Amino acid sequence: KMAEKQEEPSNAQNGEPDNVEEGEGKKKKVKREDLPPFEIVTGERLPAIFFKFQFRNVEYSSGRNKTFLCYVLETQGKESVTSRGYLEDEHAAAHAEMAFFNTILPKCESSVRYNVTWYVSSSPCVTCAERITDTLRRNKGLRLTIMVGRLFMWEEPEMQAALRNMKAAGCKLRIMKPQDFEYVWQNFVEQEEGEEVKSFVPWEDIQENFQYYEEKLAEIL
Repeated sequence: KMAEKQEEPSNAQNGEPDNVEEGEGKKKKVKREDLPPFEIVTGERLPAIFFKFQFRNVEYSSGRNKTFLCYVLETQGKESVTSRGYLEDEHAAAHAEMAFFNTILPKCESSVRYNVTWYVSSSPCVTCAERITDTLRRNKGLRLTIMVGRLFMWEEPEMQAALRNMKAAGCKLRIMKPQDFEYVWQNFVEQEEGEEVKSFVPWEDIQENFQYYEEKLAEIL
């Protein structure tokens, strides 16, 4: 069993920058009580500090209360189009998985094939898993592969059943290997302006934790 890792994240690690300045192109500083209860953030690349904290594949995800979802969407119709980006959520209303289907791919045309790959910080909750299952069953031209850093509440029977239903609907669910984290780092993480692209530095236990979660997922599915 993996050792419990207790980390107290700073605001920045949690996906909330510590110092927010006013100014053009920057978010206005707002007291927490003035913020809307729910916000979906979208973009092409996420800050490195968010990736290093949120995607870390530890067993006990203390303070990791968001979902970060990086996606590659290949649309194969008369012309083939590939788009990519990321979504993050505040766990108050719709989660990032829901937001993908609400905003990035709100409808699937029957004459088009959609190949979607997600790289997600943790596996879906029960509600999101049910929505994914339903969406796949209704859209035969949709292929979805979900690469996850961690398994969310995997010991719960309801969660296990939801993951099995996703698989039965055609979803490919995989645990992210060290190479997958490196792929996300290279393709979805911001690099500092003016600096050379930094190579991905694996954290301690990345391989061991991958194997731990891979065994758990195999048992569930």
